[in-house]
Amino acid sequence: MLRFHQYVNPHNAPSQSRTRTVFEYLAIIFGIFPMALMVNWVLLPHAFVGGGLTGICSVIYYVTGGMFPSLFPEYGGAIPVWLTTFVFNAILLIIAGLTVGWRFTIRTMVGVAAITFWYRVIPILPEPIIADPWLGAIIGGFVFGLSLGCVLAANGSSGGTDIVAMIINHYHNISLGNIMLACDIIIIASAFFLPLPDSMMHDADNLQILKSSNLQILKIKRVLYGVAMTISYTVAVDWLMARLHRSVHFLIYSSKYDEIATAINTTVNRGVTVLDGTGWYSKQPVKVISVLVRKPESSLVMSLIHEIDPNALVSIADVSGVFGSGFDKIKGK
Repeated sequence: MLRFHQYVNPHNAPSQSRTRTVFEYLAIIFGIFPMALMVNWVLLPHAFVGGGLTGICSVIYYVTGGMFPSLFPEYGGAIPVWLTTFVFNAILLIIAGLTVGWRFTIRTMVGVAAITFWYRVIPILPEPIIADPWLGAIIGGFVFGLSLGCVLAANGSSGGTDIVAMIINHYHNISLGNIMLACDIIIIASAFFLPLPDSMMHDADNLQILKSSNLQILKIKRVLYGVAMTISYTVAVDWLMARLHRSVHFLIYSSKYDEIATAINTTVNRGVTVLDGTGWYSKQPVKVISVLVRKPESSLVMSLIHEIDPNALVSIADVSGVFGSGFDKIKGK
């Protein structure tokens, strides 16, 4: 059975725990890269306004365009997103550290440093890499969401409204999801009151609307782009998190239950429960192995069962979420 050890994830081993922590920090740092790429190559060139702190910083970027030519010449005189992201997050992290606790802020600090760095080093393209605004909103939002999902899966955060929600939730009995949804609605709706970007003013599809002097329709379209992007990244985050956190429940019926249970316990490093049962046809006592594992570990469990008892009866059920030792942490609201 030694050949199976290359797949083992020993959750209780200290050395592996340290390795896992390092891997999670690397996942946070490099997982944010596609997010920053979509912002600088799609969102900002299209002048979209998405949700979260990125939406607030992009609004500041659009409004301050040309105001500070000597300070930020490479950004057309606008206050860059990387700077406002860093400043706002630094303030929020200090407040969170004093209210929620500094333990929460450590991984968030890494995420904030990473997203600030990537925003700074990735150039803002004069033209978006996805020319069509609807495709840009959907594809850009989806990639943004996958990136954010990788960060969340590593128990990290990119800061922003996550911190605001955590601080408000600390003092008031309001769910984090509702707080973040309210923030996104306010930020995206603010796009209606911003000057329209040149890209929308000169878009061929919008010229007919401009001839009728109905700018409100274009402003509504701009808000809808932000809504489409937000829905797209929300779907992407939910999809990725659901796949990463899928688990399976095994019920194994075998006369060699002791060997199978020991193999799963030592090789896969998962807790095993042996239940007492009775075969109703034979009226004989039987042992039933119950074990919960991550989806990627299920093939290893099946290999172990096949090696020990190819005639075992195995039932596998998908489980949407497992919380506790070795799985996801049990969290409050």
